[in-house]
Amino acid sequence: CCVLFLVFIAGYIVVGLVAWLYGDPRQVLYPRNSTGAYCGIGENREKPYLYYFNILSCITATNIITATMDGLQCPTTQVRICVSSCPKRYWMVNLDQSNQPVKDVFNSTLMFCQPSVDLEMVTLGRCIPSVGSEILPASSLNTTNITQGINGLLDTLNAREISTKIFEDIARSWYWILIALAISLVLSLLFLLLLRLVAGPLVLVLILGVLGVLAYGIYHCWKEYKTLRDKGATISQLGFTTNLSAYQSVQETWLVALILISVLEGILLLLLIFLRQRIRIAIALLEEASKAVGQMMSTLFFPLLTFVLLLICVAYWVMTALPPSTISCFLDFFPGYLATSGQPQYRWWAPSGTDPGCQDVINKTCNPLDNFSITNCPGLTCQFLGYSSSGPAQRSLFNLQIYGILGLFWTLNWVLALGQCVLAGAFASFYWAFNKPQDIPSCPLTAAFFRTLRYHTGSLAFGALILTLVQIVRVVLEYLDHKLRGAQNSLIRCLMCCLKCCFWCLEKFIKFLNRNAYIMIAVYGKNFCISAKNAFMLLMRNIVRVVVLDKVTDLLLFFGKLLVVSGVGILSFFFFTGRIPALKEEFRSPDLNYYWLPIMVSILGAYVIASGFFSVFSMCVDTLFLCFLEDLERNDGSLAKPYYMSKNLMKILGKKNERPSGEKRKKAK
Repeated sequence: CCVLFLVFIAGYIVVGLVAWLYGDPRQVLYPRNSTGAYCGIGENREKPYLYYFNILSCITATNIITATMDGLQCPTTQVRICVSSCPKRYWMVNLDQSNQPVKDVFNSTLMFCQPSVDLEMVTLGRCIPSVGSEILPASSLNTTNITQGINGLLDTLNAREISTKIFEDIARSWYWILIALAISLVLSLLFLLLLRLVAGPLVLVLILGVLGVLAYGIYHCWKEYKTLRDKGATISQLGFTTNLSAYQSVQETWLVALILISVLEGILLLLLIFLRQRIRIAIALLEEASKAVGQMMSTLFFPLLTFVLLLICVAYWVMTALPPSTISCFLDFFPGYLATSGQPQYRWWAPSGTDPGCQDVINKTCNPLDNFSITNCPGLTCQFLGYSSSGPAQRSLFNLQIYGILGLFWTLNWVLALGQCVLAGAFASFYWAFNKPQDIPSCPLTAAFFRTLRYHTGSLAFGALILTLVQIVRVVLEYLDHKLRGAQNSLIRCLMCCLKCCFWCLEKFIKFLNRNAYIMIAVYGKNFCISAKNAFMLLMRNIVRVVVLDKVTDLLLFFGKLLVVSGVGILSFFFFTGRIPALKEEFRSPDLNYYWLPIMVSILGAYVIASGFFSVFSMCVDTLFLCFLEDLERNDGSLAKPYYMSKNLMKILGKKNERPSGEKRKKAK
């Protein structure tokens, strides 16, 4: 599988080379005039703006995706020229005057000057007018159709004003955002390091908090039920209604809620009573995981390397395979070379193509650089249509795009698998060190990284491929569901919903299985299939312990994320809204257009940082748990097979290691 993966990566690189050789991303970055020449580069370097002679033809007849695939051009053919600056005044020309000299047209149609139309607005290199309310009576146009034309073009372009304000806010507040992210990093680090001291009390407080919330829910439901019962409000008096809030005023609603919450409270209490031993084991493993992270602090920053590798994979796919329809909406400076491949095509066009003199030349190919003289077809011009779809790269464009999508999913899943296996190898070396920390190898993270690349690349690629195939099937199902959304067949909708649900569950199961298989690969070095089977059977033999540890860990990490994100969010809100008095001018919040923008960026960044730190801790817990289960099954505490678990875990389980005879005599003396 390693050879197959390397061959696929080589083919992925070839696809990128083909895209770079045949692609032309300038059609996304720069506007084009009627002859297909780009504005702002080459011979039009001093003319970066595109001016539309007839803005009305930009009333869009298509969606944003189709318009962008056409290079952000109007959906209809019209005259477009590159200009050094957008004109200050706007005047209209009738169709029968399009072939006259500019001087004659201007003198004859001066009455159509529209001072209410401001052409100083520039969006993505296009001259876009804004329309006032004054239209001269002699004009055949009105405010409505001009506005439709302008809005049609604006709908196919990004609104620049909002993006400019956003960039201004980021530029003014970026250092304060970095401070907020640094605070979230410190909070996450402190939370993980303090778990070795407060893991037990914190889990106990969280469990009691959940029970307390349910107890308050029981009290509140009983109080509401008693009040409505005394009033005699029943559901028979209300009857059936679509207003769900009306059911709050009947006693049966609160009685049902009271019964459900009481049953849930009773179940939790019974679980706590019968599973108290396993909860103690889970708490001990959490404390042990905190010690392991404290011994290998470099593991907390390993997700940065994973993030960089993921960013490289996404950037490579964006630059080679992503269609410009998506890029132009989000990342105009990363055009898709593969999707922009092809040679420019030109065709003859005339305002009145039905004239006898035009019928012989209309829609035939032409070259805008050639001199032509066809006098019997008025208004004949050589128009740019688009890029050809002929050639080996263009004919295989769809197949290459599919190859690129498969490459994207496979490389992303492989990078994630690499990160999990490396962390598992580092934490496994901590557990299987008999005398901690003396027996922990030096540089365990670096050793695990190179060991994983050298011996386990193929196993990781196989696991990533299985997950990739399931994810691609889910993408296809989402696409089909989008296409069939308007279908009236209930059977098809039900079948599609069931398929989506089944493959979602399958993806979750494969992620769970792969995660534990990578841990077994890091511990024993066996291939993916054997490791996955051994991990699954080991977990099934200890299913109750798995559920308890998983839920306790989820509860603890959820509280940690909530603490970090809410703390940073509240602090950012009070600071950027100016509610924290500053001691000096340098510490005051900057003037912003949208104060919520840095707050949202800080909250999102805090969540990403907390998730990165806690994902390392979660991987540590899972690794130590599998090692703990293996330790219990393979060892018996004898001199030949001693336990490697901590003394706290052995005390909880009632286990102990046999001492050598020499140590027993010394202790007896």
